Parts: sequence; structure tokens; C-alpha cells
Amino acid sequence: MVKAKANRLDTIKLIISSRDISSQDEILCELNEAGFEVTQATLSRDLKKLKVAKASTADGRYVYVLPNNTMYQRSHNQSPSEMLMHSGFVSLNFSGNLAVMRTRPGYASSIAYDIDNRNIPCILGTIAGDDTILMVLAEGCTQQEVYNQLALIIPNLK
Repeated sequence: MVKAKANRLDTIKLIISSRDISSQDEILCELNEAGFEVTQATLSRDLKKLKVAKASTADGRYVYVLPNNTMYQRSHNQSPSEMLMHSGFVSLNFSGNLAVMRTRPGYASSIAYDIDNRNIPCILGTIAGDDTILMVLAEGCTQQEVYNQLALIIPNLK
């Protein structure tokens, strides 16, 4: 259930950043097309949780915007559900018992959440920003062990 909510919130971010959206009905239609059955009340709570606001465009219309200019970029003709199929992973580097993972903007907290909830033995915990995750590694774990365990949940880990 929690993962479904996280996916729905990510999808809302994708919808809002992919084009000018001026009504909740438009978001509800897009969510429905992406496979989410959501009530208007749930959408309102989601928008509040995401701190979505309305802002004026150059032509005077009001559209939904994400806080802090968080942008979820997608290529032309790519649906939000297709966008979510990609992990957002960019790179992984190690220093002692720390690992730093770079992600696409906006993906770090979702990936860190997945890592923390998998109870990976070699990773004691994570701290996530917008596009960076700091992982504290358990003593005695090798970089290869961490890499192998992360590869199980991040499909395009290179």
C-alpha cells in the first residue's frame, strides 16, 4: 500500500511537470490512464502533501507547479507509468564505509526508501536529498557485496 502511494505521488509529480495542468480533473484523468483509481479527496490530500501550488503562466492562466522547481523530465510520448519503470539511477561511488549514489532529480528519496525497506544487511541506513543518496555501510561489507545487493532492486545499476 505504501509503495502504491509513493508511485502515485511520483506519477502526480510527472504529470504536473510534463505539461501545464490547470485542474484536478485533468490530473485525475491522467492518473486513471496510468492505472491509478483515485478520488478527488485523495488527490487533494496528495497535492497538499507534495506542496503543489498554482502559479500564473505568461499568458495569465493558472497551472499547478511543484515546490523548489523539482522537475521530472520525460521524453516526448512517454507516459508517467513508462517513466516510473526506469529507476532514476545515475552512478554509485564508495569511500570507506560510505557510498554515494547519484540519481536523476527527484528520484533519490524514492530509491532511498526502497533501500531502507529492503533491510539490506550491508547498508545500515540512507540519507537522501533530491538527486543524491548517502549510504552508511556495515563494517566488513565489500563494495561488491553492496553493489550485488543494490543490483537486486535497481534494474539499471551499472
